[in-house]
Amino acid sequence: MTDTKSYLDDVAPESRHLISHAAQRLLREFGGIFGPETIERFVAESCAQFGRARIQAFVPLFVERFSRERLRALAKMEGQLTSDAPSVVFLCVHNAGRSQMAAGWMQHLAGTRLEVFSGGSDPASDVNPAAVEAMAEVGIDISREFPKPWTDEILRVADVIVTMGCGDACPIYPGKRYEDWELADPAGRPVEEVRVIRDDIKARVEHLLEELTPRR
Repeated sequence: MTDTKSYLDDVAPESRHLISHAAQRLLREFGGIFGPETIERFVAESCAQFGRARIQAFVPLFVERFSRERLRALAKMEGQLTSDAPSVVFLCVHNAGRSQMAAGWMQHLAGTRLEVFSGGSDPASDVNPAAVEAMAEVGIDISREFPKPWTDEILRVADVIVTMGCGDACPIYPGKRYEDWELADPAGRPVEEVRVIRDDIKARVEHLLEELTPRR
């Protein structure tokens, strides 16, 4: 079993008991599918990824959510979980702007009709504040989202992989639908310019959603 002390060393002391509770919840949720070693390994990797995040209050949330996303994807990949909902992954370099806005739009518009993920080839430390502000203006809260890397199991269970400026870095899996969206990078831009990018993303997301879940 993973050395609990070693992976908790990656996080601030005030977060450790919350992450221990999160690990126990994941063990209860996935214990009938995976052994404790697998579950604790995913938690440990999430701690290493997010343990030194700037806003420490969010670290337990980030660790639990990312671990759960990966465990669900692995369970689907191994045939232990099934879902009729198509899965879409939005990818950009830093998972801080374009891919976060796309995922926010898709979750808002699709509800439970799709499973939505996002990731980056080189995740930033925080989501772009201008992207957060622009999305809040249309009633979508991405302030509690977090930049994260894409992972093998999440890409393998995706039906559609949308890249935005990182297509060369994205691995190619047979049987997947790939789209590359040419969009301006919101990094360093004022919110007035990010609004234009936001609206461009919305139009593309609406078109993709209609293709994947046509209304009868």
